[in-house]
Amino acid sequence: MTIIGIGEDGVEGLTAPSQVALINAAIIIGPPRHLAMIPKNQAQHMEWPSPFSKGIEILSALRGQSVVVLTSGDPFWFGAGTIIAQRFDDAEWNALPALSCFSLAAAQTGWALDKTICIGLHAAPFTKLRRNLAQGVKIIATLRDGDAVPELAKYLKSRGFGKSQLTIMERLGSRAEKLTSGSAENIDGTFEHPVCVAICVAGDGPALTSATGLPDDTFVHDNQITKRPIRAITISSLAPLPNQNLLDIGGGSGSVSIEWLLAHPSTQATVVEKRRDRAERILQNAEVLGVADRMTIIEGPAPDALVGVESPDAIFVGGGLAPELLDVVTDMSASRLVVNAVTLEGESLLVEYHAKHGGELMRIELAESRPLGPKRGWAASFPIVQWSLLK
Repeated sequence: MTIIGIGEDGVEGLTAPSQVALINAAIIIGPPRHLAMIPKNQAQHMEWPSPFSKGIEILSALRGQSVVVLTSGDPFWFGAGTIIAQRFDDAEWNALPALSCFSLAAAQTGWALDKTICIGLHAAPFTKLRRNLAQGVKIIATLRDGDAVPELAKYLKSRGFGKSQLTIMERLGSRAEKLTSGSAENIDGTFEHPVCVAICVAGDGPALTSATGLPDDTFVHDNQITKRPIRAITISSLAPLPNQNLLDIGGGSGSVSIEWLLAHPSTQATVVEKRRDRAERILQNAEVLGVADRMTIIEGPAPDALVGVESPDAIFVGGGLAPELLDVVTDMSASRLVVNAVTLEGESLLVEYHAKHGGELMRIELAESRPLGPKRGWAASFPIVQWSLLK
């Protein structure tokens, strides 16, 4: 199987090896737009079906035959090449990429790709941008189609970044390429697929800090939330690493698991929450902050809801403390366990389990200044006891 990246100039822009692969192919499969660029020959032309997974099934059935898969530009820049490479052995495929739309866009804007956020929004929500919306950030994004351009502008305005400068690029790399520039507040017109957009972020909307401990009002909550200073310490104790999965028990608002997901784009989280209204709120927060696709929510009480859950890399217990739950989580093979307790009963449990299993026990006491008559004084919050265990 040969994966060929094809640009908007069609066959004319293909390298010699790509043209030879097309001539020798028995079957050519790809989107209708790409198939239309290929002259008819003896090869059978097949449209890639929807949903995408059906196309992978077709390729599996065609093993051993001379097959060419057509993709846009570079197959490994948010393209089908990555998924194909994961599903097939290395000896079963080779790739012949063309210039990606990101390279073509950088050639138009003069932006350094190593300092530009490149993101695929052709099959993802605009909330994927949320983490990167800050003054001066440069983003190049692929879009679903021309109708997505005004939708993107609307999203940027809704987040307070309507002053962002957009360069809309249609059919990059072809004779018919077209560039349109303007701010998200005044961009106008109709646009044709394929389209990508260069965004220079500007505006006075709230940016998300890169540090742990987002402000509490970043999340919708009913006061069942790990407050910002405690959350920052908790995330530090959980120590997120790339490609790792967190099990968050007693999700509340989802603030801890969401900050875990924001720590790196490859992290995953499974959240257990017994109340439906809170589970719905967790999903809402995850969607707004663009991490819902990496989060799994299990509705039900722990430890019963943990049946069948694969052992994660790290576990956080923020509610529902009981010996039965602690027995289950300490038996899991997770490398890190962090448990927070606010009640005397919970504190007693953590002291007991610390004595039994080791780890670190920390008492966190915070106070904030409050009015005290005509002056000010310190108002102490409930102390938090945190038990952390590194296995």
